[in-house]
Amino acid sequence: MTSPTTPDVSARSKRRPAWAGRNYSLLTAAAVVTNLGSQGALVAAAFAVLGTGGDGGDVGLVAAARTLPLVLFLLIGGAVADRLPRHRVMVAANALNCLSQAAFAALVLTGDPRLWQMMLLAALGGTGQAFFGPAAEGMLMSSVSGEQAGRAFAVFRMAMQGAALGGAAVGGAMVAVVGPGWVLAADAAAFAVAGALRAFLDVGHIPPRAPGGGLLADLREGWREFSGRAWLWAVVVQFSIANAVVAAADAVYGPLVARDHLGGAGPWGLALGAFGAGTVAGAVLMTRWKPRRLLLAGTLCVFPLALPSAALAVPVPIGVLYVVMFVAGATVEVFGVSWMTALHQEIPEDKLSRVSAYDWFGSVALVPLATAAAGPAEEAFGRDAALWGCAGLVVLVTAAALCVPDVRNLRRRTTPVAQGGTEHASADTERPVGGLG
Repeated sequence: MTSPTTPDVSARSKRRPAWAGRNYSLLTAAAVVTNLGSQGALVAAAFAVLGTGGDGGDVGLVAAARTLPLVLFLLIGGAVADRLPRHRVMVAANALNCLSQAAFAALVLTGDPRLWQMMLLAALGGTGQAFFGPAAEGMLMSSVSGEQAGRAFAVFRMAMQGAALGGAAVGGAMVAVVGPGWVLAADAAAFAVAGALRAFLDVGHIPPRAPGGGLLADLREGWREFSGRAWLWAVVVQFSIANAVVAAADAVYGPLVARDHLGGAGPWGLALGAFGAGTVAGAVLMTRWKPRRLLLAGTLCVFPLALPSAALAVPVPIGVLYVVMFVAGATVEVFGVSWMTALHQEIPEDKLSRVSAYDWFGSVALVPLATAAAGPAEEAFGRDAALWGCAGLVVLVTAAALCVPDVRNLRRRTTPVAQGGTEHASADTERPVGGLG
């Protein structure tokens, strides 16, 4: 019998949907905490650089320093995440992010940070993300199963993007009121809390992994899985360009336009918050809408991602920018949920982290180049022309992706690809993925 002061765990479990198991709930809670801190930190980092007298080129260099190690270590991170317990990889990465952001905050709060110091600490943060991302995506996809997977991903992303909404808005306001150093310190604390939550993920049931063929063999196997699917590599190529130009617009040109025309960090933080609000709305839509042609619907919804760059190029009044950011966030979230559902149903569980790593690698490979080149491009062509170029490239590569038949024709299924001829893992199960070679 349950005592009056003891929570009825069984009753709580019954109140949750079948797909919202323990691991899923912990992953969602940790993602909320991380996004609350990280979105504000993006605004804070840009204005920390500008506060030292830096210009758009310096902001771009710090953004590039964060992304370059992400590109360099992603593939290794994916292979490691398919070899070791994924939650341990995630916790270690969160610890590195916590320490690097705490050091960044200390520099900003106590002195006059040098550009090379900010670049070094940003690079450490990017290294942590390189190992965290593939592990986190593989862990999330292995925590849900069945025909409700799309709804589970939509709810996860809705919670994550809702936190990003609050984090960006509050972070921008905090930068304006108390300065960027305290926002960076809050991000470090968020990484500590999120890492503690992820340490409680339940993977104790995983049997020892069978000996494998080594790290290089794992990478080759992941490449075969990635390159053999036209829909997969076509969309990754699309986003390798789209993400690069959007990153340049958001990380470099956005803060500059905000400083010169929109009133500074506060309004820009709210604009990023409007984008986050749009992603929440898009995720809510995807809890109900299940398009049969997953990637056709998702890719069509990428076109509006060009609108924020165009709006900054004009530049439009701040109220119009809020609307544009909201629409772009809502439509691109339709793609995000559709993409996760496609990966979940098409990629075997034991290869999820490696395929995710190739996905991430392709998607961010050009970001360091784009952010580093944003300053020189502004000097050569002017800020308005550079922003119009960003918008045009998003439209061009999205139209090109739709020319691939597999992107247009991939259909929703209720049964994911099995591993080894067995059914997909249940809601709180991470499958054995082999052992250290």
